[in-house]
Amino acid sequence: MDNKTIAEILDEIGTFLELIGENPFKCRAYHNASRIVAGLTSEVEELIKSGEIKKVKGIGEGITEKLKELVETGKLEYYESLKNSLPAGLLEMLRIPGLGPKRVKILYDRLKIDTVEKLKEAAEAKKLENLEGFGAKIEENILKGIEILKKHSDKFLYPVAKESAERIVEYLKKNTDIKKIEIAGSLRRKKEVIGDIDILACIKKKKTESVMDSFVKHPDVLNIVAHGDTKSSVVLKNGINCDLRVVKEEEFPFALAYFTGSKEHNVEMRSLAKKFGLSLNEYGFTEINNGNKKNRISKIKFLDEADIYKALKLQYIPPELRENQGEIEAAASGKLPNLIEEEDIKGTFHCHTNYSDGVNTIAEMAEAARKLNWEYIGIAEHSKSAGYAGGLDDETVKQQIAEIDNLNKSFKNFRIFKGIEVDIFPDGKLDFSDKILSMFDFVICAVHSKFNMSEKDMTKRIISGMKNKYVTMLAHPTGRLLLEREPYPVNMKEILKAAADMGKIIEINAHPLRLDLDWRWCKFAKELGLKISINPDAHNVKSLTDVYYGVGIARKGWLEKSDVINTLHLKDVINYLKKN
Repeated sequence: MDNKTIAEILDEIGTFLELIGENPFKCRAYHNASRIVAGLTSEVEELIKSGEIKKVKGIGEGITEKLKELVETGKLEYYESLKNSLPAGLLEMLRIPGLGPKRVKILYDRLKIDTVEKLKEAAEAKKLENLEGFGAKIEENILKGIEILKKHSDKFLYPVAKESAERIVEYLKKNTDIKKIEIAGSLRRKKEVIGDIDILACIKKKKTESVMDSFVKHPDVLNIVAHGDTKSSVVLKNGINCDLRVVKEEEFPFALAYFTGSKEHNVEMRSLAKKFGLSLNEYGFTEINNGNKKNRISKIKFLDEADIYKALKLQYIPPELRENQGEIEAAASGKLPNLIEEEDIKGTFHCHTNYSDGVNTIAEMAEAARKLNWEYIGIAEHSKSAGYAGGLDDETVKQQIAEIDNLNKSFKNFRIFKGIEVDIFPDGKLDFSDKILSMFDFVICAVHSKFNMSEKDMTKRIISGMKNKYVTMLAHPTGRLLLEREPYPVNMKEILKAAADMGKIIEINAHPLRLDLDWRWCKFAKELGLKISINPDAHNVKSLTDVYYGVGIARKGWLEKSDVINTLHLKDVINYLKKN
């Protein structure tokens, strides 16, 4: 069992304990242990075998015993017992944005509300207004949260779907009857939110029983919806629907293109094919009777998707671009961008440590970055008004800067950049004085409060914050939390234009919950000449690699290596920051 799964279980135990009214210190101990495990640089299993787990600060004797049970047996009786003791509906209620364990417990204890449906009825009947700790505004927000939950009930974050799909594909690759297998659908296009998983395979033999049997028997499968010869459908334990289709080898490129989509891209491709006298579907090309016989399509052997695009006189269009956003026209004129690649990343900014709400030390974050072969890392803690996230005051800022300066003396060809994530107040002012801001190598400004401003006022607020001469970049521009919180109202066109005029950098926050700047705005930012920084917003060493989710978003937004600041080598970044 990996650290991520263990961390999730510990965090859930803390939540379960809150729901039953357990001692707050005990609840906090499990939540803290979850954060600690998420930030470990070694696997829990290795630490238990070596006995080093006893030296991990924040993991007590009782939790250590439970960790042993988890890694040795693959399950934890204490966890299962707590989970089974609670109404299942309470756990679903916790998925409502802004509704935490304390309020769920009050609702259950006072009004016996144990399902989302009962909560909706109670809120609509105004039964929460006079409940201690609630009120009319919270009642209104709960109803909005329920609508968000319903709207996204069949949607999943990209990494959740990606991990599930990759586990299944790796499992199926062990079946010797499979010749080719690929993930398709919106997952292959790297959409930020995924509806379901599509997997495509071709096999060596005519019979598909062994492949389909392997698929429906995968350990992650909860329910079998259909079990056929060419298509099987299942529901995974995490709720995602997953389809496996088997096609002939000669059909594979066409099927992969078709099931990758998008629907709109496929429609345009079929329309283009007709102009060549061809009909295009998931099985291949066929010549239309009155079509252009010069194509002699039957003579071409299609080995991969590139051959399909070539037959239509197009450059190969990467899956991320297949959203009918002008990619076919660009491919026809040979003007597709040379998209950024994961290996282009040389470092990143916007990372947190245990100075604020992160888990790991500065040294640990730096060492993890070096292991990724990066040349630099930018530390940017929260500013002082963010007390909920351990925001730094003036003195702690100086202490951290001194520590970074000292660590940098030990590095060769690597650097820790000193930064801060400073809050933009509603009036557009920043949380630190210019005197403090001048001490940093870079400054990220961000909105973390008062999301209910008008579009006009929020836009003015952000632009005012960016005007400060020490601000380098704007973080997560819309404040959205995917599947949890809608973006705050803001005129993104005005924001991007203002950033371009002021020479500021815009962040693609690569945290899976954010992926913000939205890819739909990246192309416009590129046209303005804006520089983008792909940052993981990492709070532990493991989440540094979230930056690669941001690369996927950048690719969807037509960005090239030259558009992204953290593809620069160390020397060039130093010069850029000094100049700007």
